[in-house]
Amino acid sequence: MSLADKPTHMTIPLIDFRAWSNTEDESARQRVAHELVEACQRVGFVYILNHSLPEDVLDQAFDWIKRLFELPESIKMQAPHPGGWTVHRGYSWPGLEKVSQVLSTGDDEESRKKLREVPDVKEIYDIGSDQNTAQPNQWIPEEALVGFRNFMNRFYWECNEVGIEILRALAVGLNLDDEDHLATKHSGHNNQLRLLHYLPVPAEDLEKEQVARCPAHTDWSSITILFQDDCGGLEVEDISRPDNFVPAAPVKNAIVMNVGDLLQRWSNDRLRSTNHRVRLPQLSDRFEGSSRMTRERFSIPYFMAPDPDSVIGCIPSCMSEQNPAKYEPITQAGYNQMRASMMY
Repeated sequence: MSLADKPTHMTIPLIDFRAWSNTEDESARQRVAHELVEACQRVGFVYILNHSLPEDVLDQAFDWIKRLFELPESIKMQAPHPGGWTVHRGYSWPGLEKVSQVLSTGDDEESRKKLREVPDVKEIYDIGSDQNTAQPNQWIPEEALVGFRNFMNRFYWECNEVGIEILRALAVGLNLDDEDHLATKHSGHNNQLRLLHYLPVPAEDLEKEQVARCPAHTDWSSITILFQDDCGGLEVEDISRPDNFVPAAPVKNAIVMNVGDLLQRWSNDRLRSTNHRVRLPQLSDRFEGSSRMTRERFSIPYFMAPDPDSVIGCIPSCMSEQNPAKYEPITQAGYNQMRASMMY
């Protein structure tokens, strides 16, 4: 089933996840699991419907982030993203973060300068587990947005529950003996809830690449679950036609789930961590005024990451004598360091 705005070679599969929750119908659960793995092999992205997050909770989440980003800068800056790349929490103002697909090699100052010639026009608020002392949360004052912290802490763990079920389904679809093979490496304390606000910008500035919303990249995580508003602009690279991207059109209450780099390594490249980006919305009604000002866009990605000392080694069912492991084992912390030092 395609949800793109125009015909393309690649379509993003849509999976009804309801049957996965029916533990009395093992054949239906197997079907969902294998459909999920097939989609992650062929595309790396999938829409998931009938997951466990209620519609009213998602509506509340988007309401909270709109209220957050409407706050004066002076309030948001009371919870600033710490300097450097080691901690990813709190508020990142427009231009602080530059998404990159470049890995750190040690001498990167010139690369960093070149990357930042085209700034990303978005603001971000990152949240993690309050029990993760290595990544301490940076909360705005409670009186500035009463109830925000309490809701986001609860929402963080609700998203984790959904992510764990997806990891279990993937394990079954990969024919692993233990359904919890992946889930047990994800305590939830190393995940990242990201609140994103893409600012209005003249379409011409994006077309001429004077600014960017979010350049093409893959995610560092095991999997990402994403909720997006109705604006549009997310695009996914067609694996069969490199450098060609297709729209991941907004679908109310659907999860857009994608494979991250660590799961690609775990699966010996069987599952695909696919390039994706945020560009111009596809439909003309997502522009405003004669200057073709793009509408603001809100999205909520949730990155499921293994615990820092988890070793990412090849999944047994994804290797053989004919198909040996392609990657040396690496810890989540080690891979994170390679990617993060180029971003901030």
